Amino acid sequence: MLTRRLLLASAGATLLTPLTQTAQATTRSSPIPIRIPRPTGPFPIGTTELHLVDHGRDDPYVPGRARELMISIWYPASRSAAPAPYLQPLTAQVYGEGAAAALEQPLGTIDWTGAKSHAGLLAPVLPGRRPVVLFSPGFGVPRGLASITVSELASRGYVVVTVDHTYEVAGVDFPGGRLEVQTLPTTPYALLARDARYGDLRFVLDSLAVLARGENPDAEQRRLPEGLGTLLDLDRIGAYGHSAGGITSLDLLVADPRVRAGINIDAELGYGYDDPAEAPTVARGTDRPFLLMGSGDTGPGPHNHHVEPSWGLFWQHSAGWKRDLNLPNGQHYSFVDYEALIPWFQRFITVPPELIANTIGTADPGRVLRAMGTYIPAFFDQHLRQRPRPARWRHALPETAFVP
Repeated sequence: MLTRRLLLASAGATLLTPLTQTAQATTRSSPIPIRIPRPTGPFPIGTTELHLVDHGRDDPYVPGRARELMISIWYPASRSAAPAPYLQPLTAQVYGEGAAAALEQPLGTIDWTGAKSHAGLLAPVLPGRRPVVLFSPGFGVPRGLASITVSELASRGYVVVTVDHTYEVAGVDFPGGRLEVQTLPTTPYALLARDARYGDLRFVLDSLAVLARGENPDAEQRRLPEGLGTLLDLDRIGAYGHSAGGITSLDLLVADPRVRAGINIDAELGYGYDDPAEAPTVARGTDRPFLLMGSGDTGPGPHNHHVEPSWGLFWQHSAGWKRDLNLPNGQHYSFVDYEALIPWFQRFITVPPELIANTIGTADPGRVLRAMGTYIPAFFDQHLRQRPRPARWRHALPETAFVP
């Protein structure tokens, strides 16, 4: 299942429903800028990045080197600041090359390198104790390409930590202008990647504990926003992820007691195993809250616990609060920033129809974005903040359906 998705991610494929192309142009004097929706929460948001080095773990992709990660921390800010980049500069160049090929446009048509996020770089923190949510992206996908849901959570009072899984993603910027590119084994690597990702998130949690103690876990000891560590309420941790990141999030939920709630977005939980029942996460299940979010046409049919075997087994083996939310007209990348970016691009260029069909589907973009901005915060509000809204889970929003 992940083979097609990996190819799309590596190629930078990003697509959506056809819209009226009123501003279609065959030539442009300047690149198309990136536009994504602003978060709707009451707080301005800030962000900073950290370089983490796990000296106790050999890198599974490059043996003989300590495992290194780049993470971003998004948080409620007391005021706005100059916007941070949407993607780090070298990552943006690498990603832009793949995106140009997938969109069948000349390199430089889209201004990936100049794009800005809605978060202020090193903005001053808004004091308070905040729940912490980890985000893990899909295989090969940069951490910045889920900025819409990440910034939405931060604007509503969460600290959100996003992770690049080094040597798996196409490129990762490290301090000093160093770029580490995708370096995959020639032999099957599904279980290696799964284990590496799990280890990455556990190490991130360890590093957040260092930060909460008032220390700086950044390898270069770069300046952090004052008081950043005091925001972290490490007794209220959640995790969510898209595609391979959804697997990682539920692997962490099942095996690490620090994580209290998790969301799997459109990932097969048996990935790497011939029989999904052999996957430890599937076999064990969990008594902690989880949400499954699936697309409508993934593999043999809709991605839900009645159709996808690993979801069904995990559902059967789990007790406690659980929900299965389906996007019937959506596709695998409907859940990340592509849902907003492609309609914007379609104002200026023709996006290949087969990419639209295979990646986003026919769901209405505005309704999908509303659903993502509703259900993900509602889930964490209920399980990390004890703010339940039962009606939210009884009546599905347009373009979504609850699977009983």
